Amino acid sequence: MELQLGNYIVNLEIEKKNNKNIYFRFKDNNTLYVTCNRFISNKEVMRLIKENEKSLLKMYEKFKIKEDNNKGFNYLGETYTVVYDESVKNVILEDDMIYVKNEKVLNKWLKNECERIFQERIKLILNNFNDIPPFSLRIRKMTTRWGVNNVTKRIITLNSELIKKDVTLIDYVIIHELCHFYEANHSKKFWQQVEKRYPYYKLARKRLRVE
Repeated sequence: MELQLGNYIVNLEIEKKNNKNIYFRFKDNNTLYVTCNRFISNKEVMRLIKENEKSLLKMYEKFKIKEDNNKGFNYLGETYTVVYDESVKNVILEDDMIYVKNEKVLNKWLKNECERIFQERIKLILNNFNDIPPFSLRIRKMTTRWGVNNVTKRIITLNSELIKKDVTLIDYVIIHELCHFYEANHSKKFWQQVEKRYPYYKLARKRLRVE
């Protein structure tokens, strides 16, 4: 059964059980699943859907964002379709496709790309800084931060997920962390240091929160 939800057309599946409450959830195949008591009529279900349309629309849009984020393979701001082929020896990027032997090889390649690209960008960006002490770079997956600067130990850690973003965002995170060698906090002076080297830092911050 199809259902008009705002400007969207979604599939509707109604499952009747012995539960007391009615539950709405979006799952695969663009489908709204409704679970309700077996004595509730389909007409009543449709009434409740209409009554809760605004909430369901928000739920659907969150579902679509999550679904879109799980599609494809993101690399330097572009989305690729991964094709696994046992005959492929090296990773090949061609148009919007990535050809690779298997997932293990892909993950190893991505790890190497993180190291290569982050080091390249750091080397280039350091030309805009003076008196930065020698430091080491660590790369690991983080869930809440794009980068960390342990000023005392002189270690900058970059989130491996940054490799999915375009180079301008990678540059912003590197500049942000390097500026902590001048100002350890996020004071006005710190943001002045960032702005001097990355004038549109506010836009970059917004993009990193949204994307």
